Amino acid sequence: MKNDYIIRIETSADYSKVENLTREAFWNVYRPGCLEHYVLHRYRTRPDFIPELSLCMAVDNKIIAHVMYARSEIHADDGRIIPIMTFGPISVAPNLQHKGYGTILLQYSMKKAKKLGAKALAITGNINFYGKSGFVVASTKGIHYYAVPREDEASFFLIKELEEGFLDGITGTYADPDGYDCEGIDIDTFDAQFPPKKKLKLPGQLV
Repeated sequence: MKNDYIIRIETSADYSKVENLTREAFWNVYRPGCLEHYVLHRYRTRPDFIPELSLCMAVDNKIIAHVMYARSEIHADDGRIIPIMTFGPISVAPNLQHKGYGTILLQYSMKKAKKLGAKALAITGNINFYGKSGFVVASTKGIHYYAVPREDEASFFLIKELEEGFLDGITGTYADPDGYDCEGIDIDTFDAQFPPKKKLKLPGQLV
């Protein structure tokens, strides 16, 4: 891959392009259709959204990848609220996936998140991908996903310390920020503004 890209902060002029990119990247991946573009759409007005970490990667002035971050927290067993950050969706144009762009954008964004004060990051995702960037299954650090019994591993819930030792001595529970929850919401009206795509039930989907 050539060093032919730039990474910059998303602007309002990018919104519809980024939402369509996100839709293309996630369509029929985890469910028939997808919700990720709607999560992004409504998240930009939330107080926990971090505009400085809504980042676009572009090649020849065309956006090919995007990531967003939100402030989140761990509810520690000793009563403390531990501030961290959560990222996602992270999207790469389907025809450019598996070429390293997503990893480059992730690494860049994590460095910027650390400069903005993040000491740990959470993500629900695939350890086979994110493990390469230093993420581990969060339960191995004593941090548990709220909807899964603690005795279960919850292998999809991952965490990474940006400050070594930050989670030492901390056990607790994490829940995705409220803006990530689209369950039960009918997004068909929002989705109608995008090019028509067929929802398919495919093997391996989560829903």
